[in-house]
Amino acid sequence: MATIADRAVLVTGGNRGIGRALVEEALRRGANRVYVGTRASMDHSDGRVTPLTLDVTDRGQIQMAVEAVESLDVLVNNAGVALYDDLSDRFVLERQLAVNLFGTYDVTQAFLPLLMRSGGAVVNNLSVNAFAPLPLIPAYSISKAAAFNMTQSLRALLAGRSVSVHAVLTGIVDTDMSRDVDMPKASPESVAQGIFDGVEKEEEDIFPDPMAASMAESWRSGAAKALERQYAAIAEAERAKS
Repeated sequence: MATIADRAVLVTGGNRGIGRALVEEALRRGANRVYVGTRASMDHSDGRVTPLTLDVTDRGQIQMAVEAVESLDVLVNNAGVALYDDLSDRFVLERQLAVNLFGTYDVTQAFLPLLMRSGGAVVNNLSVNAFAPLPLIPAYSISKAAAFNMTQSLRALLAGRSVSVHAVLTGIVDTDMSRDVDMPKASPESVAQGIFDGVEKEEEDIFPDPMAASMAESWRSGAAKALERQYAAIAEAERAKS
């Protein structure tokens, strides 16, 4: 995807934090339509913005959102939840898997037909916690690791369908989720810019902030990424046989 300009973009969780910044950045780059998925009602002064009532754990709302979208080039799965825990409460883990893993899965599957029609992109906003868990939020880290693995699998499975799949590995960002984390934080605006820069450069794995960027080279040249490529080649060879 050469540019966001003149494209139709959907951002889930688009009413605050990184999601809000992604909406504004897409508009700044000249997107012709920006759909904003949000559980709360919202207004926007730009006529290119279309709010959608969208709880990613509600399949009925997902289907209504699909019916409201005429065409789509970029799906940004940004909606997420981060709850502090110590893995003593299964419900906390299930809640974060419901949103961060299965919500991303259900939204992606629902919009795939539109993305295949446009030769579009899936952009999953994940976290460097997919690489190593932050013990303050282990259930969140587990959900992001699972979502990263799913993203890698979808990338290989959709390679022959003209849909690119991008993993966004963010560090600590200055949002409500990280309010109590005492570490240097990137601004949501700079992260949104880094995300769309990566999509336009066709980067499979996007490291949009200074903390994340410090890991980019070691990941891209490391054994785990090499194994992902090896497995993707095996999958491609199997597809070629059928």
